[in-house]
Amino acid sequence: MSQESEHGKWTVSSSDDESAAEQTKSEIPSTSLLQQTGQEKGPRYPCSEARKAAHKRKASPLEHSDGSFPQEVAPAQKQKPSQEGLGWCLSSSDDEEDNLKERRGKGGAAAGVGQEESCAPKGILSNHKLPPSHERTEPSDRVQDAWDLLNGRNPFRFFLTKVKGIKAKYNSGALHIKDILSPLFGTLVSSAQFNYCIDVEWLVKQYPKEFRDKPLLIIHGEKRESKAALHEEAHPYKNVRLCQAKLDIAFGTHHTGRLSCLMECCSRGPPPLGKLPAAGREELKSPCVLTAHNVWPLDLFRKMMLLHYEEGLRVVIHTSNLIDDDWYQKTQGIWLSPLYPKLPLGAAESAGESRTNFKCDLISYLRSYNSPTLNEWVEIIKQHDLSETRVYLLGSTPGRYQGSEKEKWGHLRLRKLLKEHATQLPDQHSWPVIGQFSSIGSLGADQSKWLCSEFRDSLISLGNSTKTLTNHDVPVHLVYPSVDNVRQSLEGYPAGGSLPYSIQTAQKQLWLHSYFHKWSAETSGRSHAMPHIKTYMRSSPDFQKIAWFLVTSANLSKAAWGVFEKNGTQMMIRSYELGVLFLPSEFGLDAGYFQVKENMFSDEPVLSFPVPYDLPPEKYESKDRPWIWNIPYTKAPDTHGNMWVPK
Repeated sequence: MSQESEHGKWTVSSSDDESAAEQTKSEIPSTSLLQQTGQEKGPRYPCSEARKAAHKRKASPLEHSDGSFPQEVAPAQKQKPSQEGLGWCLSSSDDEEDNLKERRGKGGAAAGVGQEESCAPKGILSNHKLPPSHERTEPSDRVQDAWDLLNGRNPFRFFLTKVKGIKAKYNSGALHIKDILSPLFGTLVSSAQFNYCIDVEWLVKQYPKEFRDKPLLIIHGEKRESKAALHEEAHPYKNVRLCQAKLDIAFGTHHTGRLSCLMECCSRGPPPLGKLPAAGREELKSPCVLTAHNVWPLDLFRKMMLLHYEEGLRVVIHTSNLIDDDWYQKTQGIWLSPLYPKLPLGAAESAGESRTNFKCDLISYLRSYNSPTLNEWVEIIKQHDLSETRVYLLGSTPGRYQGSEKEKWGHLRLRKLLKEHATQLPDQHSWPVIGQFSSIGSLGADQSKWLCSEFRDSLISLGNSTKTLTNHDVPVHLVYPSVDNVRQSLEGYPAGGSLPYSIQTAQKQLWLHSYFHKWSAETSGRSHAMPHIKTYMRSSPDFQKIAWFLVTSANLSKAAWGVFEKNGTQMMIRSYELGVLFLPSEFGLDAGYFQVKENMFSDEPVLSFPVPYDLPPEKYESKDRPWIWNIPYTKAPDTHGNMWVPK
């Protein structure tokens, strides 16, 4: 099967076995750092194959020339882009800023930015000099602006990350990681960082100098070679400790004995059954356990910071990996908690709880790791007053759950919260569900298998309605970047490295593409900053109101949200995810909905919700195709004049 577009042809294998085998190779996270070959060096952090391909294309762009097949440009031939005006990254020393610039220079043409007026390049960029409106401003002013935002101007405490190459006004209400870690937000005592892709050297440099020797706990999910590499990278920093999360269920297994064969299974097909413990043999009689379950999560982790200050505690839930690229030219989301004060000595264990039960839920989530190291943070949280929290915590943890346990995690957790705390609305059957994400799992042969059955049933719950909505009642709109969205982005084609939808998955669910809508974010000035943020909401038919809003690490996959097993009596979840749910009732709105803010950074009524992309979403046209990372795009150049060949 093949599909033609102006960007090239999708060539789709007719062999399920062939495509499944390729899927396990292309979608699994990297288990070792790329080795240096010649002048080209891979990222020093473990990451997906899609991100590795993007790194390669940044280092060795494929130039477009008169419609001929692109030629790879050797690193020595590449022209270093102008660095004038690269400004918002709040470096605390000139040396570090130079290091950052040098690393950006190694990225070749992809370090360039868009036009001043619209951000959207109207042609191929011929130079990479930032326009005057993007020149550097003083770091202290920018952090102070953010501090002001935290004290009354943003009641939702929902922010986007700063983006290089857009109008300054669209960064005025945004945060960089250095803003979050600034001493203006608190005098740091210790911190914990939960994440998937982690560049330890880069992360340490984001802390102010005075905090760089403070205890830092990094919670990760790496194994084998990548775990060893992470430990090696962290070794020079004596204040850094590593904590490995147990992710056995995320790889389709209950049995730790089977993990020893996992990499062999992925790279060379199934291991001999005789080498496995008896308990693991039955599930591995299929060609590959990963293929049988159609999953290897690309982003296994929620992304959270716990910041313990002399003045109190702060919780940060966000969507960015702890790497430079994720804080540069992508659209990312952040929820920043209030500064939680310490409780008086002798306070009851139940003290400091919010109306949303946030404290108890956060502690329960941390305990799900079964880690003595994280128990230290549980005790810190217990000592603080989290009563000012106005959002609900929504998480997933790997496991198989039955009975009431099913409602603790995943989409059933969302269903329970919406039933208990959301408000029924007139004609709510016509209010569409909107999902926006950066990666897509295998969802089944048609929409009835999961998307428009158990998953949508959870997202359409509003109050304790006894009416059962039929499958065709509630529209579903899915926002995912098209090929043209990626091609015309600030980063060009390499932006697709963080959108790891593969051809092997896409070819099995072409039905899904009829639900797709383009990425457009004029409201936040980020139409050309590709989304790594993940959001879900329930909108009114005219898209002027929303009944609820969720920002989360969970992409559109069964692994992240959970899937029913055993005729619906059991819920199986494969990955750690975390998000926060905004409900109107917690912000004093009795109508059951938020008004949508027309412009995310305008001075509209303070309780209008700042949805970070444009509503209504624009449906794919007949020529549009979803971005698929592991096929070439050679018919049209990106904003830097380059092509995309992933291998």
